[in-house]
Amino acid sequence: MGRFDGKVVAITGAGSGIGRSHALAFAREGAGVVVNDLGTDLSGSGVGTMAADAVVREIEAMGAEAVASYDSAATMEGGKAITRAALDRFGRIDILVNNAGILRDMIILKMPESSWDDVIAVHLKGTFACTRPAARAMRAQGDGGRIINTTSISGLLGNFGQANYGSAKAGIAGFTRIAALEFERYGITVNAVAPIAMTRMTEKIAEVADQGDQLDPAFVSPVVLYLASDLAAGITGKIFGVEGGNIFVYETVKNEGLSRDRIWTVEEIHEQIGEIMKM
Repeated sequence: MGRFDGKVVAITGAGSGIGRSHALAFAREGAGVVVNDLGTDLSGSGVGTMAADAVVREIEAMGAEAVASYDSAATMEGGKAITRAALDRFGRIDILVNNAGILRDMIILKMPESSWDDVIAVHLKGTFACTRPAARAMRAQGDGGRIINTTSISGLLGNFGQANYGSAKAGIAGFTRIAALEFERYGITVNAVAPIAMTRMTEKIAEVADQGDQLDPAFVSPVVLYLASDLAAGITGKIFGVEGGNIFVYETVKNEGLSRDRIWTVEEIHEQIGEIMKM
């Protein structure tokens, strides 16, 4: 018996890297899997069916069930089609993992509008475009559901040359917290992971490449499976960092600051800025 026998998961960007790892892990635990991948390169150029088809074949070779989806997660129609693929093949959808992503790294002063728009579309709009139809289907089914998004340290802490990617990932963190509040009444939990793993997105980063197998995408998937399971009931609106075997939680915090019973002057703010900023 698998942990997800009778459950159905849709995973975007599941043709390689972390998404492929998730798809295989869910299949091993008995889930029916929608393997969504547009088949683009790292920058989002080109399309193809080979990536999704290859993962479907891997899953079927284990004796599990899967269906390929070649729809773009970055469009509202594509998001609907991904949920529809689950409903048409398996009759339901229980889990959505928003994982699809592209990179167009460039400093702000040189970044073309298209690089901003395309990265925001795939990551941030894509998370919304896929979440809304999946959540609607989960609500109609009446027995809850699980949504796991993918954010990044680039959005949570910042990273040089990734204003588009980091802004999208920061938006996903905010979206996760709000969706968790809105969907709680339906028994749908919404969490996010912020992984650091060796994938085609990170293979050229020296700090990641040097750690090799210690940052295998397989380290990330157990956290996603946990959040998708009944064991994680009641955990929602959280951002989990995963760096190899290290699992932790990101929180947004504020300091105590300083208070006045009147309007501050600019000079007073300057005089007290150290205390105001102290954590």
